[in-house]
Amino acid sequence: MAGRGPLDAATVRAAVAAPTRRDGVETLVAFARTVRAAGVPADPGRVQAFLTAAAELGADARPATYWAGRLTLCSAPEELARYDAAFTAYFDCEQPPPGRRRPDVDVERAVGLPGPDEVPPRREESDDEPRIAAADRTEILRRRDIAALDPAARAELRRLLALLRPAAPTRRTRRRRPARHGRIDRTRTVRAALRTGEFDRLRYTDRVVRPRRLVLLLDVSGSMAPYADALLRFGHAAVRRRRGAEVFTIGTRLTRISRELAHTDPNRALAAASAAVPDFSGGTRLGDQLHAFLEGWGRRGVARGAVLVIASDGWERGDPDRLAVGMARLHRLAHRVIWVNPHRAREGYQPLAAGMAAALPYVDDFVAGHSLAALEELCALLVDERGTG
Repeated sequence: MAGRGPLDAATVRAAVAAPTRRDGVETLVAFARTVRAAGVPADPGRVQAFLTAAAELGADARPATYWAGRLTLCSAPEELARYDAAFTAYFDCEQPPPGRRRPDVDVERAVGLPGPDEVPPRREESDDEPRIAAADRTEILRRRDIAALDPAARAELRRLLALLRPAAPTRRTRRRRPARHGRIDRTRTVRAALRTGEFDRLRYTDRVVRPRRLVLLLDVSGSMAPYADALLRFGHAAVRRRRGAEVFTIGTRLTRISRELAHTDPNRALAAASAAVPDFSGGTRLGDQLHAFLEGWGRRGVARGAVLVIASDGWERGDPDRLAVGMARLHRLAHRVIWVNPHRAREGYQPLAAGMAAALPYVDDFVAGHSLAALEELCALLVDERGTG
């Protein structure tokens, strides 16, 4: 990996000193998902390499799991800090295992992962059972409905939500810049020939690629109260991750809280947002607030070409037809409209609420947002580049 050399023999011997657990594959896969949610683009090939490396080194030892993931899931120096943060959060430790040490004896070559003919030394007992138990608890927490969590589980959830990195797909603008490949830049090619007196090579140009704007409309009415804190923290992660992301709350009125969520500390950001929103746990007038957003911000270009996420259960006290008109207009402006409904994951759920039924024909993706795992899947859905042009 860039920025890191091969592991020395002493470190490898310490890392492989524990037996491998065959039943830990699901835990390792869940950890790889957490790393990906933290912003490390670990593709399926890297995840498979991670599982192979962990099996060789012995997944019960924390240093072995750490180095197996670091050597296989990361591909650039700037990803190391995100990987370390994901590791400490997932395995509930204060800091990652120590870095490389000098070997006690000289070795003829650098030692990497054991080969197929090499048998790692094993010890009789493992002292990492608490780590495995903590990882299992984290995996259970990822799947649980946020509304059913106790205070201790909610505190742990907040720590994991801070690792999310919501982003949006890119788009090609009309502006162009010099490039190594692409369309021939006739102007620059001719100017270079006139300047040097000879025609040496062609110059090329390509369109500038920029991220699409990400806009979140979060329902903070009474029916969405159990999920409001998690959704606001998701909004905070989006604002911190992507410059230009916009977050609004909707209930009985529309409130922009992007500036309040710009605080680095999640708790300070949530406190500032709570102070700015006057209609927490109130009623729901989705149609009115959607029209207020279109009139006040849609005309300014906030929604035009953006990926827009509406998080609401679809309960509407106002006119559903008004909501349908607003959704139709929004669908024409935005690049993509995603509706997040926490009740979507319930068995036998049907979108029978008046607001939900009115909005659904104008929604590109209808997903659940009831758990940490569902919000991680939403992060992956946001960067899906289908339809990008």
